[in-house]
Amino acid sequence: MYAANELILKKRDGAALSGEEIAAFVAGICDHSVTDAQLAAFAMATWFRGMDPGEQMALTLAMRDSGTVLEWSDVDGPVLDKHSTGGVGDMVSLLLAPVVAACGGYVPMISGRGLGHTGGTLDKLESIPGFETAPGIPRFQTLVKRIGLAIVGQSCELVPADRRLYAVRDETATVSSVPLIVSSILSKKLAEGLDALVMDIKFGSGAFMRDPAEARRLARHICRVSHAAGVPCNALITDMDQPLAWSAGNALEVREAIGFLLGEARHPRLESVLLGLSAELLWLGGLAENRDQGRVMAGEALDSGRAAERFAAMVRGQGGPARLLEDADSLLPSARIAGPVFAQGSGYVTGIDTRAIGLAVVQLGGGRQRAGDSIDHAVGLSALCPVGQATGPDTPLAVVHAASQGAWERAAAAVRSAMTVGPERQAADPVVHATVTGDALDA
Repeated sequence: MYAANELILKKRDGAALSGEEIAAFVAGICDHSVTDAQLAAFAMATWFRGMDPGEQMALTLAMRDSGTVLEWSDVDGPVLDKHSTGGVGDMVSLLLAPVVAACGGYVPMISGRGLGHTGGTLDKLESIPGFETAPGIPRFQTLVKRIGLAIVGQSCELVPADRRLYAVRDETATVSSVPLIVSSILSKKLAEGLDALVMDIKFGSGAFMRDPAEARRLARHICRVSHAAGVPCNALITDMDQPLAWSAGNALEVREAIGFLLGEARHPRLESVLLGLSAELLWLGGLAENRDQGRVMAGEALDSGRAAERFAAMVRGQGGPARLLEDADSLLPSARIAGPVFAQGSGYVTGIDTRAIGLAVVQLGGGRQRAGDSIDHAVGLSALCPVGQATGPDTPLAVVHAASQGAWERAAAAVRSAMTVGPERQAADPVVHATVTGDALDA
C-alpha cells in the first residue's frame, strides 16, 4: 500500500517514483482515495521536478489502463490517428480522418473541445445538425469498422484518470508540465489501440508554445514515449503565427472543410499541413512505401472525391444530415449579422496576433471562457487575410459573423488590432518547419 502523501513528498524532493508507486497513485485518482488537494500537489511537484523517461512511461501506461483499451483484431488495415496541440483555424482533423480512411486506414479519432483561444474538433462537428459525438464504445467501433472512421469525444470508459487530473491541472497552472502533457495526450491515443500515430506540434502566436525549440522538445518526449510503448509516432513542427485557414469558428470551419474536400477552394497552408501529416501517417502505418508516396495517395484521395465520400458517410453514420455536402449553406447554422472589416488604409498584411484572433471568436460566443459555457456555433470569422495578402477598400481583413451589432463591432475592433498592415509585402514563413521521428532524430 502506497500512501499518496509519501509519493508526493518523494516527488517534491526530486526522487524518481517507481512504476508501482505511479500505478497506485493513478488508481487512487480513479477511486478518489487521492484527494483534489493531493492531486494538485502532485501536479505542482511534477511541474517543478519533472519526470525521467521511466516515470513518463509508467504514468502514461497507468493512465491508459485506468479505463477501456480498444481492440481491433478484426479489421483489415492499420488503425491510425493524429493529434494536434491546438491552433486557430485548425480543421485538419476534419480532413485527415476521411483522407486516411479513403487510403485504407481505420481512424478511431477521440477528440476534445475548444481550450482557451483554440478551437475544438467536437465543437465544430456539433455545429452539424444531429451529429452525435458520444455514441458509446460499441457503436463507435462499429462505425469505424464499417466506414473507416468516426470522431467522438472522450467517454467515462476511456482514460478516466486523465479527466480528473486534467481538470486539476487547468485550475493549478500546471497545464504546461511536459510530463503531464505527454501522459495526457498519449494515454488517450494509446487507449484507442493504434498501430501508428502522428502529432502536429504547433508554435507561434496562436499556439500554447511560442518557441519552436519548446515545440521540438515536447515532440521528442511524445515520440519517444509512444515509440517505447509500441506505437510508432512521428511529429511535424508547424507554424501558428497566423490562422491555418480562411475561417475561425465552428460552423464556418466545417463549411470551409467541406469546400476543401469538394475541391472548391483549398487554403495552401492548410493543404500543406494536411498532406504532410497524412503522408507521415500512411507511411508509418505501412500503407505507403515512403512519405512521397503517402503524399501522392493523400492527394489522390482528395482529388478523386473518395475523402469527401468518407466524410459524408461519417456524418450520416453519426446522425447528421445525408445531404450535408450538397446543402451545407442551408443546413449549417448562420449568424444573424455578417459583415466585412476593413483596415484603416491600404497595404499588405505583415503580421497577425493569432491568439487575439482566436480570442475574438471566443468573445463572439464561438468558444468557452469557462468549462460550462455554451457555444454559438454560427459565429466566427471568415475570409481571413493571410500574411502577405494585399488589403484595402476592396479586400477586407476578414468577415465577422456575429449574433448582435455590438458583438460585431467589438470583434471588428479586435481583428483590426490583431492584424498589422504595412506598405511592403512580406513572405510568410513556411508552415511545416521540421519533422521529429520516434527515435527523436530530426528528419
